[in-house]
Amino acid sequence: MSALPRRGIASLAVSLLCGLAATPAVAAPAAAQARAASAAPAHATPTRATSAVPPYATPTAATSTLPAYAAAVTPALVTPSHATTPALPPPPLPDDRTGDHLTLFVHGAGPGRDGVRQLFCHPEGGDHPDPADACRVLDENTRWGQDTFAPVPPDSICTMIDGGPATAHVTGSWAGRPVDADFSRRNGCEIARWDRLVPFLPGAGAQKSP
Repeated sequence: MSALPRRGIASLAVSLLCGLAATPAVAAPAAAQARAASAAPAHATPTRATSAVPPYATPTAATSTLPAYAAAVTPALVTPSHATTPALPPPPLPDDRTGDHLTLFVHGAGPGRDGVRQLFCHPEGGDHPDPADACRVLDENTRWGQDTFAPVPPDSICTMIDGGPATAHVTGSWAGRPVDADFSRRNGCEIARWDRLVPFLPGAGAQKSP
């Protein structure tokens, strides 16, 4: 009977030793987690102060690509001061051209060309030898607001070509303007001005000086 208590005591001792051996293994994960949490740096967890700047944040001077004074410029200041309304096209020539009447005096052009001629246009008439073509060439050289019979500009550079002694004087009214113009063939510019109005003026058959 004395042996039974000893075996019971031994069994109890073995059970206690097994329980003590198992207890650290169970508690070890909890302790390791506590140590890991205490070892983590304080700044590892994001806070409100370190949150990302929202996309609508106002850019600072360091990220702005415009100069500081550009922000103060208003649209009214950058509007070109020279902006004007586009010019309208010139009005057409008057429909009523019945007043187009010219008197042509030619001298030094040779027989059959010298003399005084009358020319009417719109409609054509007079004693000019070719009134239809004379009126046509005058119309082709007429521009609104410009003098069809304007002289050669005084600052023109002209070739010194003698085109002969022919001269012409034109008076009358053309495209609503009074006309009082002289023509000659004494240099390249005057020859070109004369030839532009042929056949109103006599053609190149004008005699040259000897």
